[in-house]
Amino acid sequence: MRFFYNFLLSFPLLIGCRDFDNKITAKLHNASVEVITDSVFTKGIEGPAMNSKGDLFVVNFKSEGTIGVLERDSISFKTFVNLNKGSVGNGIRFDSKDNMYVADYTNHSILFIENGTRNVQIYCQNKMVNQPNDLTLHKNGFGFASDPNWKSRTGNLLRFSEGKLEIIEEGMGTTNGIELSPDGQKLYVNETFQKRIWSYDVDSIGNLSNKKVLIEFDDYGLDGMRCDKKGNIYVTRYGKGVISVISNNGKLLYEILLKGKKPTNITFPKGTNTEFYVTLQDMRWIEKIKL
Repeated sequence: MRFFYNFLLSFPLLIGCRDFDNKITAKLHNASVEVITDSVFTKGIEGPAMNSKGDLFVVNFKSEGTIGVLERDSISFKTFVNLNKGSVGNGIRFDSKDNMYVADYTNHSILFIENGTRNVQIYCQNKMVNQPNDLTLHKNGFGFASDPNWKSRTGNLLRFSEGKLEIIEEGMGTTNGIELSPDGQKLYVNETFQKRIWSYDVDSIGNLSNKKVLIEFDDYGLDGMRCDKKGNIYVTRYGKGVISVISNNGKLLYEILLKGKKPTNITFPKGTNTEFYVTLQDMRWIEKIKL
């Protein structure tokens, strides 16, 4: 069953100031928030990603190890595919041909589903990594993935291509959300427990340089994130129940209040920066946001 919950948000807080608890605060942006499913996902609800047709894909629909789809103009999710035995998906991305890539954290792999099929293939695998968590794709045919170790609160940064999944940086904080800038020249990686986002320069073959802290927060965790077409970064703030919007030079612009408190990831329909979709772990549903 599908249902909707709409409300408008408007709070006159100041951008970039500090409250009496000495924590960073930001203006809350006016937004329409619409719940587009009931609680039909597990607490592993993640993904989400949209293909060029506007179909929305989210992992762990009804049970772990599945991917659900809300087809454009449909009123309810349905099962798109059951993953291979023992596989559980997390982040999803689509390339320019609408092929799907899925971070499979239980089998230490990136999965691949060719456009027009439901055939789940192992794109690359490395049993030595912790657990591929979220991923991002470069137009030149390679990608990057986060690789957290939740128990030790550490993590790695991974680079992948067909048949190759490699650790390119070890000893980081708990790597989680990951995203490339629209031009592919910057990589952003956040660390959940350390509450910071790193920025790297990216060359045409996937080498990284000029690592620096883009922004650090005082409280609440960081999870999945995406760039809009202008290059602003939208990061889900796990436990706070907001999306923090950050400029590409590290300025906190504003925040968007959600219905749930534990957002896990976010996606934009292709070509827009005024509408996006957020998965909520505590509510086990998806919220559609219109600015």
